[in-house]
Amino acid sequence: MNEKEVLTPEDVKALAPLYDDVILSLKQVYDPEIPVNIYDLGLIYELNISKTHDVYIKMTFTAPNCPMADEVLSEVKNNVESTPGVRSCEIELTFEPVWDQSMLSDEARVALGWDPEL
Repeated sequence: MNEKEVLTPEDVKALAPLYDDVILSLKQVYDPEIPVNIYDLGLIYELNISKTHDVYIKMTFTAPNCPMADEVLSEVKNNVESTPGVRSCEIELTFEPVWDQSMLSDEARVALGWDPEL
């Protein structure tokens, strides 16, 4: 993806439905050790879609030594590229910042039985 590509407000409006569809695809991928999807866990740090419908994702894992990392990355790529309208998906794995529980969505907190207000 061309990182210098600037989207106009019209581009953003046109891409909004695709963005929502990609998020739904990401919500179908679950952490192998926690019964919550990777999106609500806060593992997706960045999600960009170009005018040509190429998707760029910067993501992390709950732990750097995740034994299922390759499988999860493959599932993310396959799910996103299977989303109607997506041309390709590039994933960058990062551990900066380090993931922590503050990144959980309210939905994830509820799913884990935690108080979403904490």
